Amino acid sequence: MTALRSNRLALLAAATACLLALALALVFFYAPLDADQGFVQKIFYVHVPSAIVALGGFVAAGVMGALYLRSGNPRWDLRSYVSIHLSVIFGCVVLATGSIWARASWGHWWLWDEPVLVSFLVIFLLYCVYYPLRYSIDDRERQARAASVFAITAGAFVPVNFIAVRLAESFTHPRVLSQTGGNMPGEMRLTFLVALAAVALLYVTLCRLEIAAKTLSAQVSELRRALESAHVGALPGGARASGSQAPSTPATSTGTGG
Repeated sequence: MTALRSNRLALLAAATACLLALALALVFFYAPLDADQGFVQKIFYVHVPSAIVALGGFVAAGVMGALYLRSGNPRWDLRSYVSIHLSVIFGCVVLATGSIWARASWGHWWLWDEPVLVSFLVIFLLYCVYYPLRYSIDDRERQARAASVFAITAGAFVPVNFIAVRLAESFTHPRVLSQTGGNMPGEMRLTFLVALAAVALLYVTLCRLEIAAKTLSAQVSELRRALESAHVGALPGGARASGSQAPSTPATSTGTGG
């Protein structure tokens, strides 16, 4: 079973690498230069897909949090944690590439009166609270429940914020999925869609790898505890010594508890 999972992960990683290579080839050798922004517009193919995938990952984490509260299965808590973790990393990419793009296009690294930029920053900072909230609770079950409630609440806020911001009247930031996206030339649209698929597949691959790593780490920890308990129990007076051991953690401990 482990070998089968390893083969699947290897195939997934290979498919991701191929799709990323195809996306890069299209970005640099197929998509035309933007008439106004020139070469710096190429960052669009990283910035926008990363933003879409990060926001989608936040919403998915909320769904997984709801599944944990409903089933009590610790695997959903782990998946919710990993989804938020990687979405925050992708959010860092969005903020960095967005600032570079803004500097080249608008002459400013950041515009505080631009609702799209500020709303994404608010969402990003909101999810940065997830870590201190989770790790401030020692009990594993309470930690998972609190993290799931947070993921659901924040995940519901993401689409509401997304829609509310786009109902605003004034925009400096291009609206890729409506006006600008509809007016993109065919080469740009194809490149954007391939780049979006590549970034999404990269996200899925990283999620699978992190989940596999944390699951394996938890199994090793449980095996180590079992060996230590067996060793202590074999010693004279082992029953008394083993009684002082900390209670074992559930399978959800998979590293998400810090």
